[in-house]
Amino acid sequence: MGNKPSNLFEMAQAQLDGAASIFNLEPGIHAILREPMRELHIYIPVKMDDGQTRVFKGFRVQHNNACGPFKGGIRFHPEETIYVVKALATWMTWKCAVVNIPLGGGKGGVICNPKEMSSCELERLSRGYIDAIWEFIGPDRDIPAPDVYTNPQIMGWMMDEYSKLRGQYTPGVITGKPLAIGGSLGRGDATARGGVYTIIEAASHLGVDLSSATVAIQGYGNAGSNAALILYDTLGSKIVAISDSKGGIYNKQGLDPHRVLQHKIETGSVINFPQAENISNAELLEVGVDILCPSGLETVITETNAGNIKAKIVAELANGPTTPEADEILFSSGIFVIPDFLCNAGGVTVSYFEWVQSLNRYYWDESEIHQRLGKIMKKAFQAVLAESLERKINMRLAAYVVAVARVAETMRLRGWA
Repeated sequence: MGNKPSNLFEMAQAQLDGAASIFNLEPGIHAILREPMRELHIYIPVKMDDGQTRVFKGFRVQHNNACGPFKGGIRFHPEETIYVVKALATWMTWKCAVVNIPLGGGKGGVICNPKEMSSCELERLSRGYIDAIWEFIGPDRDIPAPDVYTNPQIMGWMMDEYSKLRGQYTPGVITGKPLAIGGSLGRGDATARGGVYTIIEAASHLGVDLSSATVAIQGYGNAGSNAALILYDTLGSKIVAISDSKGGIYNKQGLDPHRVLQHKIETGSVINFPQAENISNAELLEVGVDILCPSGLETVITETNAGNIKAKIVAELANGPTTPEADEILFSSGIFVIPDFLCNAGGVTVSYFEWVQSLNRYYWDESEIHQRLGKIMKKAFQAVLAESLERKINMRLAAYVVAVARVAETMRLRGWA
């Protein structure tokens, strides 16, 4: 299997290398795509509520903008690293390309613990982040969005700060904003809904009846909880296992995801939910189900546990949940993986819709958002599936081939290589 990646960015590079070898990508284009075009390291002074000033380190990585402006979320996390941000920026390039929207890949992050900060401190940090990067972003340059531990309110502050610096109201600079200041209907559950559209396509391909399918959800944040609710409410699937960062729960008779979510809101975790047994996150991954949705953190399916995965479909709502070594094991075991940057591309697709709406000051209703999202996700899934079947390669490699080929073609046409 060669040298193991030592960090998430090296994993992203290894995945690109694997795809490049399949369709003989030109060395020049390959070299450009292996590294980001720009990497910003910033230091943000923030006056805390106690009068002290703390300096927070932040990043903005712009991977590739051949297809359109950079696009990608901003993460507030105590263990944020530049390697994670670089990997996610790279994956955003492929994510936009695989669903064929005219945007490139970017990502941002700040090393902080928002759970220990007041609303006022978070606002000062959010505005300070924009103060440090505003000359490198804009509706036609780089369009940030929410990600881990950031939310619509934070995006609202950031959009306002950018607008002040520009001297004009600029809602198109940020997506994931509150509705009242240019947000889009359908953005809240877009990642999950887009993932469900790909699950429907995969189930149809494999002959899995979703009305009786069993599902395990690993990670019960925005993507995981909304996926559980949509699968349960609209398709009748049986959710048998759910977990969050503190642990998981299991009931083979099924769980009501609405009640589990309420329990998590009230207690801070899904664990100790009535009528369910507590299990670990590791145990949840190995439960016998039709569909497993890793929806939490990176690299949870590895060569150590991949052989114990029993699901028919692994729908990657999280970014980078499966290592390259695990991929090979799952593929050889006949497990169908919907790769992350296809499965969770619903979020950036509806962000694209929001950007278009903000630029035009004309807003669509929710049914139109869902219809447009479904059409894009279905078309993307079928393109990747066709590549997978034709080349006899796994779905992740096929998604890379589709995405990288599109970006490479754009680079050729623009004369970059």
